[in-house]
Amino acid sequence: MTTPRDAGRVVIVGAGLAGYSAALQLRTLGHDGPIALVDSESTAYDRPPLSKRLFGDDFTIDALAFATHEALAEKDITTHFGSAAVALDPAAPSVSLRGGSHLEADTVLLTVGGRARSLPIPGIDLPGVHMLRTFEDAVAIRERVSPGVRAVVIGAGLIGAELTSSLRIAGADVTLVDPVQVPLIPAIGEALATRLHDMHTERGVEVIVGVTAEISQSAEHLQVEVDAGPTLPADLVIVGVGLVPNVELAAAAGLDIDNGVLVDESARTSAPGVFAAGDVARLRDSSGTLHRREEHWEAAETSGKHAAYGMLGLDAPARGAPWFWSDRHDVHLEAVGRLSGSGKIVVREGGAYPAVFLVEDGLLVGAAAVDDTNLVRAARRLIDNRVPVTATELADPSVSLRAVLRVSR
Repeated sequence: MTTPRDAGRVVIVGAGLAGYSAALQLRTLGHDGPIALVDSESTAYDRPPLSKRLFGDDFTIDALAFATHEALAEKDITTHFGSAAVALDPAAPSVSLRGGSHLEADTVLLTVGGRARSLPIPGIDLPGVHMLRTFEDAVAIRERVSPGVRAVVIGAGLIGAELTSSLRIAGADVTLVDPVQVPLIPAIGEALATRLHDMHTERGVEVIVGVTAEISQSAEHLQVEVDAGPTLPADLVIVGVGLVPNVELAAAAGLDIDNGVLVDESARTSAPGVFAAGDVARLRDSSGTLHRREEHWEAAETSGKHAAYGMLGLDAPARGAPWFWSDRHDVHLEAVGRLSGSGKIVVREGGAYPAVFLVEDGLLVGAAAVDDTNLVRAARRLIDNRVPVTATELADPSVSLRAVLRVSR
């Protein structure tokens, strides 16, 4: 059991989902000391709609905000929005803001997230080449799109696929470029990944397999050069090739860094009184093993909440199997657990989209499905409760996973 501690004055650097969730969880757990929420952006807001709903009529920063400034003030959470943190002194600890002001603290939580990964190719900084991470990025893309606009999306992962879908709905002519024949196989299995990727072509998207080598400007438009492929004319280019964790603040302060800010199971960094959560944090467990950073919505929310427990010296509740979702071309994908590594893949046919499972030693360890939230919820409970399953029942569309759960009780 961890030792309870008084977190005192808490400064949370980063007002994304992890930071916001941590602030609320601190209050829920009874912390009555000062909480300051710092972010260079204008408010704390949700990011998934940036790729899914950027062309909607209700796409405003206020509509995406987790809470109004007044609601945060009611919880006695002080906000420093529009104020970038430029330095961390872990010995004090304190956080310095651009403009010269300082926030003294007893506990600091870094939830600074990451930035969109760029490409080391010529032309990546040309006007008309965009990346998507912030509301401002989404607005810049939205303003350039109208029916018939030629858009090239580089990267066919979750963000690239969601953007491609949104662009098609907005009437753009879209070409999608990725070096992998079928993206997302490790995340959702080959059968489902293939079916979902095929939807792009079905919806009028030109799909190109290749590595983007250069972006150039002609007299009238951009040109995207693809290795061993065609030259693609474009009115705008959007690069969606992943995330780079914002470790600079922590690195300058001397914290342990390795593709993220290293934390233990209680979200503690290598500096006493400094914690980290969300996309920027990377777990180094008690055995010294480094885990992969998680970059999904629920992972950020859970990480922030668990960091609140850690900051107060409390044991966080057990976490269930990791879960994520994505939307494209009017379908809703959900996945839980893992669908790569050791074990046997089981595919359940019988619907418009296959459901995919991974079984190891008679236990379910992962599942993915489209437009079937109930199946994924039941699969998550099977995983978390270590309920024995068979490949036969998982492959049979007439077998309800809820029924398997009921029988196990």
